[in-house]
Amino acid sequence: MPVTPASLPRERAIGEREFVVLMATLMALQALSIDSMLPALPQIAGDLGAGDPNRRQLVIGVYLLGSALGALFPGALADRFGRRPVLFGALGLYCAFALVCSVVTDFTALLVARGLQALLSAGLTVLPSAIVRDRFSGDRMARMLSTTALVFMAVPMVAPSFGQAVLLFAGWRWIFGATAFLSLLVMLWVWLRLPETLNPANRQPVHLRTITGNMAEALRERSATGYVIGAGILWSGLFGYLNSSQQLIAELFGAGDRFPLIFAGMAGGMAVANLTNSRIVERFGARRVSHTALFAFTAVAVLQVWRAFGGHEGLWDFVALMGAQMCLIAFMGANFTAIALQPFGRTAGAAASAQMFVRTALSSVLGIAIGQAYDGSARNLSLALLGGGLSALALVLYSERGRLFRRLNPPATVRR
Repeated sequence: MPVTPASLPRERAIGEREFVVLMATLMALQALSIDSMLPALPQIAGDLGAGDPNRRQLVIGVYLLGSALGALFPGALADRFGRRPVLFGALGLYCAFALVCSVVTDFTALLVARGLQALLSAGLTVLPSAIVRDRFSGDRMARMLSTTALVFMAVPMVAPSFGQAVLLFAGWRWIFGATAFLSLLVMLWVWLRLPETLNPANRQPVHLRTITGNMAEALRERSATGYVIGAGILWSGLFGYLNSSQQLIAELFGAGDRFPLIFAGMAGGMAVANLTNSRIVERFGARRVSHTALFAFTAVAVLQVWRAFGGHEGLWDFVALMGAQMCLIAFMGANFTAIALQPFGRTAGAAASAQMFVRTALSSVLGIAIGQAYDGSARNLSLALLGGGLSALALVLYSERGRLFRRLNPPATVRR
């Protein structure tokens, strides 16, 4: 079924499958800017004079933090001016700062350029959720977000290998050049195929009071608050792993050049989990699926603490347990987002911005702290994952008023 209103010109009609792939591709540009850098971190640090081995993690951490701060603005702008103009602005700035990153000669300058790129292109991660919310609601929205995440997860599977392949033939600067070129292709795709999805009746005025009121409403709603903060804490463990993954897998556990392949395999598990979630969420409900995954996540975290502190953890122990956690996060991510956005139909852009800001800011700051706490073992990471699971469980219980596994609404249809 097409996901555009009947009033749109026929030549701009976009099918559901292409719609999902395009939404995933927009988000994937941000993931590509993160994961393709992982194999190049030692070379970047060496060329630009970053001495402390943990300092190179900031190439990833600063980008994640910039994305969090930037998430505050594009949703409100898109609620006023429409989704397309804000997307074009984000894509253009993404391209421009990728080119800036490719020519810097100082490590601090690279971090500044990375932060600005993430800050000014944050619409690429915020707006796809709002656009999906424009078209769908309820468990149907959760399925669409999960399907989008499934396509999106192909990028972490190939991005480190993409970066490694570029390094075989050219320097790390060409990785930035390649991402700039890809962003231009995506901009052309959006121009040709994506219609405006914002209902004119839902346009919001650009008044500071209105914007802050809409955002505050998105964060005050009890049924959403626990899911937003809980997701941020859960993702902080994943970001902490991401920041230190090259040191953990390639160096601590001795994977060396096998690191991109192992990283891709673990990301592939997340893709399979998202596929499974997209198939079952409308049948069982977003709450039942995500609550079950949260309990399983906490149980696996207990095993991670036991192995990390046991003194005999090897590469495949770590990969199996961390891979399982990544899969369980996939069962929670899209569902938590759909549950938190459900109450906000008319202000989906502002709600997506506010919620994305809180989730990403929290996970980025805590993820940087977890990565910087790397001490040559997986102990601190395992403790962070266990603490995240327990904290998220308490927050979800708050939002659900102590009652888990409920099915509040039946499968929803496309919103016209």
